[in-house]
Amino acid sequence: MTISKTAQAGLLNVPSSEACLVPEPSERPFEETSVEQTPDGAFRRQRNAYTKRFGSEEGQAPVIPGRYRVLGSIGCGWNRRQRIVIRLLGLDGVFVPEVVYGRDSEGWKLTVEPGSIGEKFGYDRLNDFYRATSGDFSGRGTSPTVVDFETGKVVTNNYHLLSIDLETAWKPFHKEGAPDLYPEELRAEIDLLNQQLFDDVNNGTYKVIFATSEGAAKAAYTVFAARLADYDFRLASRRYLFGPSITDSDVRLFQTLESYENGYRPGIAAKLGDDVLHIWDFPNLWSYARDLFQTPGFIDGPELYELGYVPGEDGEYSHGFSRREEDPFGQPDFSGREALYQKWLEPAGREDLTGSPLYSGPGGGGSFELWDFGE
Repeated sequence: MTISKTAQAGLLNVPSSEACLVPEPSERPFEETSVEQTPDGAFRRQRNAYTKRFGSEEGQAPVIPGRYRVLGSIGCGWNRRQRIVIRLLGLDGVFVPEVVYGRDSEGWKLTVEPGSIGEKFGYDRLNDFYRATSGDFSGRGTSPTVVDFETGKVVTNNYHLLSIDLETAWKPFHKEGAPDLYPEELRAEIDLLNQQLFDDVNNGTYKVIFATSEGAAKAAYTVFAARLADYDFRLASRRYLFGPSITDSDVRLFQTLESYENGYRPGIAAKLGDDVLHIWDFPNLWSYARDLFQTPGFIDGPELYELGYVPGEDGEYSHGFSRREEDPFGQPDFSGREALYQKWLEPAGREDLTGSPLYSGPGGGGSFELWDFGE
């Protein structure tokens, strides 16, 4: 499979460790040595600037089909999460994704074409929408960002909760037979597991790659590897993280697994040595990842190209996360890309697994009582 040059033009991007805007110094609860660094050299991701939810309550963004665009880079894991959910739920026509690419000092570039939100407002940069929303904006717009197609203003860049809103507030517009990715009886457990997934796995790779001390990098890697070992055991008897049905948590875990070998592992190996783990070192996790990879909706053609699994029309592979010499994500190795893609297509053999949603870790709490502090 190859991706056309036209498609490639909108896919090339420079991934960032930054997923949100920089809070003002007065808003930071603790001192940081730099924007995303703690005094001991650990990576601490910035907060999101816009966090409005979708719904019918006061202060929420109204759920109106076709009113919003979600602007994001195809190489961005936080955005791929939304793309997967939109495809699984059949929301493509009512909550429309658009591609940003080629981020530089002026921010992400918009894909300006007929019918796009960039064409409507005459903008060519994602930052233009942020300036239209906050006149004193001086940061950088992030992927993904939801923009109101009527007003040209940012609604949210909170990738943590956007998929949850798509699964709940937008439920009246789900396609027939769409999976229930956030079932009410499991929401408390899913929330707990999602917190762990973000802290230790999704963001865990960045904690290794962007650590400025050896101790911080090793500690983050140890936690990351331990989480994968835990999920490997969990998935030995369960087809998905909560048993027989796909949930929002599976989308979040897959987000990192799909891009680990080509995207994150080179940078981790550059930091800690080439004996760092591969996904296939965890057999149950690896078969689970292949199961999802082969499930319609979890990956599409543009993502296959951007993540380095298939070449473009010119026969060249995307550089993925790495773009320059001494890049923190490491230099890509293009040998064996076709063989790796074929490995992902090997039968997963998990069709007969069901399994219980009960487990002893987060998403189960080790007991029937789950912590819930405050309102």
